[in-house]
Formats: sequence, structure tokens, C-alpha cells
Amino acid sequence: MAAIYYVIMVRINQRTMRITLTNNLIQRLLTDEFTAKVTELMYMEWKDYDDFERKYGSDNNPENFNKRSVVWNTYDALGILLLKGLADRDVLYNCQEVFTSAYVWSKYRLVFEENRRRYVGRDGFIGFEHLAKEMLRSKQLRDPAYKIPESNWRYVPANETTQ
Repeated sequence: MAAIYYVIMVRINQRTMRITLTNNLIQRLLTDEFTAKVTELMYMEWKDYDDFERKYGSDNNPENFNKRSVVWNTYDALGILLLKGLADRDVLYNCQEVFTSAYVWSKYRLVFEENRRRYVGRDGFIGFEHLAKEMLRSKQLRDPAYKIPESNWRYVPANETTQ
């Protein structure tokens, strides 16, 4: 009987520790500074990867590269923790700033694919990709019809969405 109680208590403590760690990590995202970086990244526009590099690459725009690195690496780290079972998916999902990772991944997916091909290899940003997919999966479990909007943070008047 004592062994069963011990196993139950260990599991409860592990879950509590995961939730505490997840909440502590989320607090770093819930700042004006992080939100401003994400917003700026979401409003960027480019035609193809070479155009992206000309406008926003580290050689031509180190300030933007720095902002992008903070956002991408933060989401990547959260995703690695989620992948390893060290972060709580439901707690992450319920934080809008973490759910935004799905929007960012969607917008930059082709940039990541080319970046992997040219520079970092196939395992580059696997945590970020995992986090984004899990956040989208969590959303679709609650709302099966949900899809990330094509406009992806660009205002589209109602009459344009119905055409």
C-alpha cells in the first residue's frame, strides 16, 4: 500500500514541477518586449528566401536577426522541453503568446526549410516546429474546423475573405 501511495505522490510531484517550470518559462514571454518582437516579425514581408536574406539576414539587418533569434530560439527551447515531457502542453496552449508560435511557424515555414537545407541541417529548430504543431493540434482538438488564416496577421476586410 505504501508503494502505491509513493508512486502516486511521485507522479503528482512530477506534474506539479512540470507545470511550475512551464509557468516560469511563460512569464518570460509575457512581456511587452517579446510581444513587440513577435508582432514585428509577423508583419515582415518577402517574396522568396533570397529576398528574405537581402532584407532580414544577419549580414544586412543584424537588428532584425537579433529579434528573430530571440523569438525563434525561445519557441525552440519551449518545444524541446515539450518534446522531452518537461513542459505541460495544456498550460502552454492556454497562453496566447505560446499559441502564437503556430502563427510564426506557419509564416516562416518555408524560410525554416531553406535555412535547414543551407545552414543548420534537418534537425534545426525541431523544438519550434514541434511546439507549433502541438499548439495547432491542441486548438484543432477543441475546434476541429480551425485553420491558421491565410492572411496570417494581415488585416483582410470581410468582403475580401468571402471572394
